[in-house]
Amino acid sequence: MVEPPSLRDYVARIPGPRVLCDPVQSVTFTALAHGTSLGGELSSLTGRSVLLATESQLTTALALIELDGRARRLTILPPDTAAAHLPALIAGAEIDAVVIDRSSPQSAAFDVPLRVVCTPSIVPMQQASEASRPSAHHIATEWVLLTSGTTGVPKMVVHNLATLTAPIAAASPADGAAVWGTFYDIRRYGGLQIFLRAVLGGASLVLSQAGEPVAEHLARLARAGVTHLSGTPSHWRRALMNPAIATIAPGYVRLSGEIADQAALDALRTAFPSANIGHAYATTEAGVAFDVNDGLAGFPAAFIGAIRDGVEMKIVDGSLRIRSPRIALRYSGGEQPLYDGDGFIDTKDIIEQRGERCYFSGREDGIINVGGLKIHPEEIEAVVNQHPQVRLSLARPQPSPVLGAVVVADVVLRMDDEAQPPVGSELDQLKDDILKLCRASLPRHKVPATINVVPSLAFTAAGKLARGERARDRKHSER
Repeated sequence: MVEPPSLRDYVARIPGPRVLCDPVQSVTFTALAHGTSLGGELSSLTGRSVLLATESQLTTALALIELDGRARRLTILPPDTAAAHLPALIAGAEIDAVVIDRSSPQSAAFDVPLRVVCTPSIVPMQQASEASRPSAHHIATEWVLLTSGTTGVPKMVVHNLATLTAPIAAASPADGAAVWGTFYDIRRYGGLQIFLRAVLGGASLVLSQAGEPVAEHLARLARAGVTHLSGTPSHWRRALMNPAIATIAPGYVRLSGEIADQAALDALRTAFPSANIGHAYATTEAGVAFDVNDGLAGFPAAFIGAIRDGVEMKIVDGSLRIRSPRIALRYSGGEQPLYDGDGFIDTKDIIEQRGERCYFSGREDGIINVGGLKIHPEEIEAVVNQHPQVRLSLARPQPSPVLGAVVVADVVLRMDDEAQPPVGSELDQLKDDILKLCRASLPRHKVPATINVVPSLAFTAAGKLARGERARDRKHSER
């Protein structure tokens, strides 16, 4: 029986001047193929359940490459994970080792038997101990990802390299000139997919860094000659607000993680007229379900009920359900079943079919109740964002003594560097124009009661608009 390749095998089989880089340093794949970032400690991690708790995405990437096929389980810790949740996560994933880097905060908080430091300084393998060299005995490593968007302990979703890379076609060595960039953090599913696409596709990867100004990130992408760039629609809207967007010219632009409305797709087409612009649908549990590359919001209704690349989708009570070889193996730690008796995952994303096209209305758990009528905020945002002076919007509930709640829309405007925001009658006219657009496109109960022009909106660490309680807790903004 032929063993499946490990991540290090993919690194070694595609030669060329490929690099992983962040704002501080870069590491070549060639050096990593012949060396180790874990030094003499590599062998001590064989067969263990390892928590990757590094501060740097670069060291996370290096540890993933080195430990896939060697560790029994790799649990990837996102940087915004609450310290109070660590004991439950460590117990649920049966963690018995932690990999940190020199800048990892609160490293002493990890109550595990073994603590290993990962560093971007690659030690040639011949200088490492014989026991630290890549093992000839391949282990089918489990990859555990944490879900986002919850207020309690995150769910732990168990994948392996096969389920994570099922939607990715490994490229030939001739593709080594590609340079991927991402606004995502690779410690969540969306960013991890881009990291794996770079490794399997023979490409370099420019990593993001939390807190880095948008202009500086775009400048790094420009210097690296980025050819493929990925992020959420919110990531892209923030980037499009920055003049430095003109310094990059990717040939492929990818959106995922949130609903890609037509306004966002059209704005990217204007910014990158020669690029292939696509949006993908994926969840941590269901994996990547499909890509759409026709420049239109939504997806063809023909996708429902058909089997495409092994992926089968259906709609039950308005909710999208998915069955495919890309879905996760299970939840770790004794949570509820991952999928139903027929192997379908309920994504909780609500679908509306209009003609030959299906559109995402919003989340099942994100509904605003206005006088007993249910509203998905994303429906309203898709309309508001169509106004030529709107860059970004957030529809949210506001308490009402009569209806229980009404909808208000917070709006960030498209502004040139030297332009002044509208005030007085000009601002009133703008708000009226946005409301007229809403009245022409939405039922009466979905039209916002108020339009608020705001300087910024809050985002989650995953690059999505922060909604509800999370909107008040987040410190990130698009400015």
